[in-house]
Amino acid sequence: MTATAVGRRGRLKAGAAWLHAWLTGSQAGLVGLALIIGVGAGLGAVVFRYLIVAITGLVTGRDDYSDAGRVASLHFPALGPWFLLLAPVLGGALYGPLVYRFAPEARGHGVPEVMAAVARNGGRIPARVAVVKSLASALCIGTGGSVGREGPIVQIGSALGSSIGQWLRVPDHRLRLMVACGAAGGISATFNAPIAGVFFGLEIILRRFTAEAFGITVISSVTANLIARALVGDDHILQLPAYSLGSAAQFPFYAVLGLVAGVVGWGFARVLYRIEDLCDALWRGPQWLRPAVGGLLLGAVLLALPQMYGVGYPVLEKGIAGGYVVGFLLILLLGKVVATSLTIGIGGSGGVFAPSLFIGGMLGTAFGDAANTAFPSLGISPGAFGLVGMAAVFAAASHAPIAAVLIVFELTGEYSVILPLMAAVVLATGLSHLISRDNIYTLKLLRRGIDIDADAGTDRAGDDGGPLYRLTVGEAMRPAPDPIRADHGLAELAVRLSSGRYGAVPVVAPDGSHLGFAVANELVDEADDRRDDVSAGDLARRLPELVPAMSLHDALSCLADHDATGLPVVERPGGPPIGWIDHRDVLMTSYRGTARPVDTATRS
Repeated sequence: MTATAVGRRGRLKAGAAWLHAWLTGSQAGLVGLALIIGVGAGLGAVVFRYLIVAITGLVTGRDDYSDAGRVASLHFPALGPWFLLLAPVLGGALYGPLVYRFAPEARGHGVPEVMAAVARNGGRIPARVAVVKSLASALCIGTGGSVGREGPIVQIGSALGSSIGQWLRVPDHRLRLMVACGAAGGISATFNAPIAGVFFGLEIILRRFTAEAFGITVISSVTANLIARALVGDDHILQLPAYSLGSAAQFPFYAVLGLVAGVVGWGFARVLYRIEDLCDALWRGPQWLRPAVGGLLLGAVLLALPQMYGVGYPVLEKGIAGGYVVGFLLILLLGKVVATSLTIGIGGSGGVFAPSLFIGGMLGTAFGDAANTAFPSLGISPGAFGLVGMAAVFAAASHAPIAAVLIVFELTGEYSVILPLMAAVVLATGLSHLISRDNIYTLKLLRRGIDIDADAGTDRAGDDGGPLYRLTVGEAMRPAPDPIRADHGLAELAVRLSSGRYGAVPVVAPDGSHLGFAVANELVDEADDRRDDVSAGDLARRLPELVPAMSLHDALSCLADHDATGLPVVERPGGPPIGWIDHRDVLMTSYRGTARPVDTATRS
């Protein structure tokens, strides 16, 4: 190699090093990264949107089936409306193995996983999540899943921002900002709502407000919105008529609606996870097959109420515009709660943002219709109550009042309803807070033993919160107990349980698939009943699962909340255990972490 070539190569290396240092260490570089993430989030939102439309069209022959009625698919007319029973099964058979094999994080509504990554993992999200989430959610929604596309695009945009940051090896505090940029860009491009996108990223994902965070999320949000407008035009996903506030005498009705919405939003979150718990308790097969089998139940709901197919924005528009009577509005409300909960419960992939808006729109319009019938002289507009109900129910479910107000304001552009909108949202959020401190996103994390509010008083840049926060389950767990076959009897099970300190033993089917755990105290109950025909498989049940990256603080909380002597550690939800942890493991590992040698350089 000549001296000239060596010199050129050295200059290229020096230039690359300078560019990397500029991007990762300067404020101007952070602006550049925000622009790049905004472009990526905007493109991702557009691709995801068209992917859903393409799959929906392939299955139903329409861009959106929800307002078509109980009619046959244009591509499969011989099946008649019965194709609704089969479409979710087909979709589940495709996205179930995809999610299980490549990215278990893509299951569900996505936003909690992003929140946990920001709060507990420095903003690190695997790059594959963006691809798997796009395909899985598009398949789920396109084949009838009654979920939204906003949660997935938040996870897609966040995974994009995280991947870019990890590739550049940016510091953790900047990586968290880049995740928030991706989320803000996704919401902005999807809803054509750049202001709401910023506050969604700050209020829900980052959970803090700083001048730096605000500035770069604005850049990403605006950039993503410009990209989406350039590709799909200046349109809104919801086309709603203009409404205005009547007399001041209507304000008490908006206040009552806010309180009712607070209860409904809280109830939606609880029903969602109760149905997911029921699905967990009933399902005994492999997790990759669960969406396909559960798709039969979802198909039955769609057959009874086809308006639940997909996201359902046309149905929401028609409902707020006065296209349905009060009774049917309430049926649609309850149907959306059940259909969304069932879609998530069977292992579907999609968001709860749009369902919250749908539920709120039906509630508000029905409330407005009833109030107008009771007090016709006030000139109440039911549609205006529908708009306010959308924001109020989402605020109650998410505890994010700023994002809720802005998203509906930007969707409608109607400033005239801003006063009742703000009042109802504040009342809904306040009542929901009084009932429970947890929202629809943090509740999912708490069920996994992750409390992202627990270290709110610690400074991430300094104090690490102690060994319980610093150390992980992976550092404390013991090897998992050896499994027992489902056809083994109580005597063999008793021997296995008495030979160790686990208090539970994994149960596997003859084909080796994991069925759950047989717990010692339940074995005692069966022995007292003197039943000889009970096998290990009859006693198998699911236990709360921990993951290796979880902090010991969260593991200890999970052990206490479930009054468990020990819990399994898994790599993916529903998978076989890779380890086991109990209170003694937590305490011993924490003690070792506390009793670290003191650095002699710091002694004085």
